[in-house]
Amino acid sequence: MWQFLTSLFRKKDYQLKRYPSSRELHMKNIVLFGPPGAGKGTQAEVLKEKYELVHISTGDVFRYNIKNETDLGTLAKSYMDQGHLVPDEVTINMLNAEVEKNAGANGFIFDGFPRTAAQAEALAQLMEEKSSQINAMVALEVDDEILVGRLLERGKSSGRPDDANEEVIRERIAEYYRKTDILKEFYQAQDKYHGVDGVGSIEEITVRLSEVIDNL
Repeated sequence: MWQFLTSLFRKKDYQLKRYPSSRELHMKNIVLFGPPGAGKGTQAEVLKEKYELVHISTGDVFRYNIKNETDLGTLAKSYMDQGHLVPDEVTINMLNAEVEKNAGANGFIFDGFPRTAAQAEALAQLMEEKSSQINAMVALEVDDEILVGRLLERGKSSGRPDDANEEVIRERIAEYYRKTDILKEFYQAQDKYHGVDGVGSIEEITVRLSEVIDNL
């Protein structure tokens, strides 16, 4: 009997399992999506404050790393300068640094990532390593004609040329759907996709988003 028990606890046979803490179990990690003109940025800021989440915008993370010439920023810039896509591994390492920097957070809003099924898998693995998970993909859904109208109106004051050309706007919206359809399928397969009506006042849309988040 003693020999049997000893064999169970040999170093090569036994590994200590780390169980997630109660905070980790109650973290809310959301992938937030919305087509151009849906108000995703506004809602991300509102939800960040309401639920005390950390908003991680991939664009902001890239700009920070490149501006501050971090090792990852320098590496990313070397690919961009050659006209190449930045490898997923580099992006994931940047996101990992942000998650590590906010280790005590109640959760995260991932904005602008993932963009592909492979990236979604990589993000899932990253969160699993933190004894956590992506709880939901939440996508604002707005009729195309409303989006076009909003962006053309915004273009009158934004000064952005891509907000002033209807043909360009429609292509941006189409590109959004091409990219997110794959992710929609990915998260639907896990019963984690939530489409939310993005038409109404900021407060009305926040209420709808909150109903989803409160039930995660």
